[in-house]
Amino acid sequence: MRQNPTNRGIALVLVLLMISVIVAVTIQLNVASRAEIQEAANIGDGIMLSYIAKSGFNGAEAILIEDDNNVDSLTEDWANADLISAMSEALFSRGSFILFIEDESGKLPINKLVEGTDYNNAIKELMLRFLESDEFNLDEQQVRDIVDAIKDWIDADDEPTGFGAENSYYKGLDTPYPCKNGPLDSIDELLKIKGITRDLFYGSEKTPGLRHYVTIHSEGKININTARPMILRALADGITAEMAADMDEFRRNESNDLSDTSWYKDVTGMDAVTIDRNLITVQSDVFTIISTGQAGSMKKRITGVIKRSITNRTATVLSWKVD
Repeated sequence: MRQNPTNRGIALVLVLLMISVIVAVTIQLNVASRAEIQEAANIGDGIMLSYIAKSGFNGAEAILIEDDNNVDSLTEDWANADLISAMSEALFSRGSFILFIEDESGKLPINKLVEGTDYNNAIKELMLRFLESDEFNLDEQQVRDIVDAIKDWIDADDEPTGFGAENSYYKGLDTPYPCKNGPLDSIDELLKIKGITRDLFYGSEKTPGLRHYVTIHSEGKININTARPMILRALADGITAEMAADMDEFRRNESNDLSDTSWYKDVTGMDAVTIDRNLITVQSDVFTIISTGQAGSMKKRITGVIKRSITNRTATVLSWKVD
C-alpha cells in the first residue's frame, strides 16, 4: 500500500524535533559539566588561597611576637611588610600573599574619650585638634558637636552634652535605634553617631576617612613612633603640617634614638613644643594584620587584630574576618 506523503512529512518533522532535543540536552549537559568542573576548580583555588593567606597571617604574627625590644617604630621588620610579601613568591608553587601590618596604638583611642560620664580632657582636646585639621573641611562648631555626640554615644548617662545626642535624638529618627551608652565594639558604629557622615567616615577624593585614624583597641596612649602625620599634628597645639613631616622623616632614620617619647624635641623647630607625656608612648601591643592570598585574578583576604605579649611570646586574636 502506498504511504501517505503527509505521514512521511510528519515523521521527518518528529525526527528533526527529537534530534534537536537530543542536541540541546547534550549541549546543556556539556555546559553543566564544564560549569561543575570550573566550580570545583574555583573551590579548590579558594581553599588553596585561604591557606596561603593564613600562612601570611601566621608569619606576620610570628614576626610581631619575636620583636623583643621595648621600642616599636616604622623601621622594624613588621613595618616593612612589602619585603615579607615579596619573599612569599618563593614559598608556594602557585600563588603568594601580600601582607599589611598596622599598629593600632598609633591611632586615636576613641573609647578613652570618656571617663565614667565625663570627658577625658586630654583625649577630648586631641580629638578636637584632629578634626579641626584643614583636610576635614569642618568648622569649629561642627567639630565640637561631633565630639560631644561621640561622648554621648559612649557615656553611660542619657543627658545630652552640648549639641550632642542621646536616646531622645536617635529614637526620633525615621529609622529609630537606641543610643549605645557604652564603648564602641566596632569602628563602624561611628556611622550611627550624629554628625558623622559617610564621607567623613570613609573619606573621599578630597578628604581623609576618619576610620583610618581611630581605634577601639587602645589603653589610651598613642605611639609617637608609628602614628600617622595627621595624628602627630594633633598631639599638641602649634604642630604644623611641616613640623609633622619633619617628625616623620626623623623617626624613619634608623640612626636616631626613638626609645624616649621626648625625641621630638630633637626635630628642627620642635624645641618650643610640649606634648603631654601621659598621651604618648613608644611601645605597642595591638596590631592589625591583613593577609591576602592571590593567584592570578583570584584573591582571598584575612583581616585580624592581635594583642601580643613579648614577655610570654604569645598573641591573642581579638578579631578575625575572612573575605
